[in-house]
Amino acid sequence: MNSKTNLFSYQQRGVDKLIQSRVSGLFMEMGTGKTRTMIEFARLRLGRYDRVIWFCPVSLKQTIETEIFKHTDLSPRQVYRFDDQTTSAHIDRDALFCIVGTESMSSSDRVMLTVNDLITDRTMVIVDESDYIKGHASRRTQRITLISECAKYRHILTGTPISQGVVDLFAQMKFLSPTILGYRSFHTFARNHLEYSERFPGMIIAAHNTQLLAAKMQPYVYQVTKAECMDLPDKLFDTRYYHMTDEQREWYNTAKEEILAEATGDEWDNQFIIFRLFTAVQQIVSGFYNRRDSKTKEMHLHTFPHERLTILQSIASGIPDTAKVIIWCKYLYSVNAICKMLSEQFGERSVTQFHGDLDEDARNAQVSEFRSGARFFVATASSGGRGLTLNEAQYAIFYENSFKYSHRQQAEDRQHRIGQTKSPTYIDIVCANSVDERIQKALSAKEDVANSFKRQVERVKNDPAKLAELVRDL
Repeated sequence: MNSKTNLFSYQQRGVDKLIQSRVSGLFMEMGTGKTRTMIEFARLRLGRYDRVIWFCPVSLKQTIETEIFKHTDLSPRQVYRFDDQTTSAHIDRDALFCIVGTESMSSSDRVMLTVNDLITDRTMVIVDESDYIKGHASRRTQRITLISECAKYRHILTGTPISQGVVDLFAQMKFLSPTILGYRSFHTFARNHLEYSERFPGMIIAAHNTQLLAAKMQPYVYQVTKAECMDLPDKLFDTRYYHMTDEQREWYNTAKEEILAEATGDEWDNQFIIFRLFTAVQQIVSGFYNRRDSKTKEMHLHTFPHERLTILQSIASGIPDTAKVIIWCKYLYSVNAICKMLSEQFGERSVTQFHGDLDEDARNAQVSEFRSGARFFVATASSGGRGLTLNEAQYAIFYENSFKYSHRQQAEDRQHRIGQTKSPTYIDIVCANSVDERIQKALSAKEDVANSFKRQVERVKNDPAKLAELVRDL
């Protein structure tokens, strides 16, 4: 296996630091080329292993395969991408790389057993976007960790190793080796480093001895941010506001009152009720509402006129015809409405879409169409916000924002990465005097929206009048 491209200096520094270690973590911020760096690890160790098992989110399998061919001279027979039929019999004996969807390790016994047959003491195992295995008790974390124990080389890659705090480190480091942190069980790790709320079981309120953890990991980890290593153009931001119609405002207020009436004080300890509240009002400002009937518990879709789509149409019309545009949504309903509007105004071939209702091949085809000529890429952040390189686009419009800061960060960095030569412009569509403004405020503070609101709820949840006031002010 020979290289077709050269490393950047900061990527080479990572290789130089960790090449002698059989286990390592590349904590490289999105867009800095951690995949390319890991390919170099595999190239330099060729001959010391028989096969590489590369775990990654299902939506990234095609991307990883493309990156391998882009940076090496391997033939198609030497790279195998798992699909929904794969068993050991399907894998060519010449396959040097096998690319496996991380989620499939929990959802498919067939995939788990096939991977188990492939891994030996002469295997290199890579877990890309390793925050997918941060949950120490999850099925996929336990399966991947267990069947990889015998592998000679184990590596993790992520730009967000601690999106929820130091609690995320335990499972990722245990996959590499329990000796790094020195804890074989999560409970021992937690006793030494985590402080839990006495009032709310399971809620972490503080972390301790974090410098000790950092010191233990330091020999095995290479960390770099874009600000430290790259001279990327600055991000530009803009916001477009609109107001709800009278009908929307009536639905908006009714939804809050219904959820407030149904939820008891104790239920506000559960983030589900907060998620339900925010989802309801966010849908309404986007012109629809999947409302649960209080008696039958069935869901009914309600739609009504709104200005959000009109604002998007105005923004799209004002962007130069030669510029490619990403439009991020949260709901499939919005994706469908946007694609219909853009197809009518700009032509069907100008629009591609990317979301969870498309299978892997269909998503890959949509990405190819966007790169080869289509102008608009309409996607849900939950499906398209990771791993894709979309630096063909100079503009990104956030039609709806996710409640998680990490999703927003991931979505922004689809285009703010290696190869981007122009300042990307991010445009948020915000409904004034609504949940949109609270979401914007939380994301600007780099917070998850639900967590931010939950802290406010905790201060007033035992006072029904203040709780009602908080919800009605949403």
